[in-house]
Amino acid sequence: MSGGDGNSALGHKAFDRSPSHFRDRITADGRDGWPVAAGRYRLVASRACPWASRAVISRRLLGLEDALSLAVTDPIQDDRSWRFTLDPGGRDPVLGIRYLSEAYDRRETGYPGGVSVPAVVDVPSGQLVTNDYQRLTLDLATEWTALHRDGAPDLYPARHRDEIDAVMAEVYEDVNNGVYRAGFAHEQKKYEEACAGVFRRLELLAGRLAGRRYLVGDTITEADIRLFTTLVRFDAVYHGHFKCNRLKLTEQPVLWAYARDLYQTPGFGDTVDFDHIKRHYYQVHTGINPTRIVPLGPDLAGWLTPHHREELGGRPFGDGTPPGPVRAAEEVAVAGRP
Repeated sequence: MSGGDGNSALGHKAFDRSPSHFRDRITADGRDGWPVAAGRYRLVASRACPWASRAVISRRLLGLEDALSLAVTDPIQDDRSWRFTLDPGGRDPVLGIRYLSEAYDRRETGYPGGVSVPAVVDVPSGQLVTNDYQRLTLDLATEWTALHRDGAPDLYPARHRDEIDAVMAEVYEDVNNGVYRAGFAHEQKKYEEACAGVFRRLELLAGRLAGRRYLVGDTITEADIRLFTTLVRFDAVYHGHFKCNRLKLTEQPVLWAYARDLYQTPGFGDTVDFDHIKRHYYQVHTGINPTRIVPLGPDLAGWLTPHHREELGGRPFGDGTPPGPVRAAEEVAVAGRP
């Protein structure tokens, strides 16, 4: 995963997340050599990975399905990392490759780093464009506007960007990355520091969200997407697998209601695949879970229960509208639905 187990130094006593190596940007003016163009690029994502899930959610909220095709990898990696074994013949039908590493090799032969998702691949050349998970979704929101659907929300509104950036930085350090620093810690002190940081920040976020529906302003922004992708995985994997077990998400009333509100919002829960999430974490992280046994729980029925967050007001999509139905080829099983 980008910054997850795909390109990090897990053997060290402290978890070390490597920065993205391929940081070209796809922009409206094409200043990095990659202009925005409908159908030219393919987003490669794992539904297991929180960093990739950001891009999947953003793509759906913005209505970029026609402009940016989606390749979903197998949640279980082998020694060549992300693979397309979910597709007929074990090849991505658009790129024609078996492993994402092939697109990396076409960009830079012998690249020494890990193969991570999300990744955007240039379809005509078959080479990787970017694996910059921090920048990718911001560019989808701001550089791809000519290809957004009618009614697409503004996920990175200019008037709130400083506040959004500040909130996202705190969420990244203590929550998004904090759970990994706890889970992969090789020293008791490092684990305790990371775990304490996770719950300290969650408490602060709960205080922020107690009287407001969303993190910044009165609409969904990039900040909410980034917090959601960690919260939705919390009880399924981070609580037990990563030992972030002071409290479950379901034991934190404000955050649990906030997470359910987003999950029930079109574009969020309909992109989440708990089966992929659980199988990836428990079967790939053999240093933490050597038996590779995937737990049966938790019970997912609560995700579709009433949250009452609408009583706080807010306009989920601002002046825009919800995205339409999920495309048949991209549907996933929704937790709690019979």
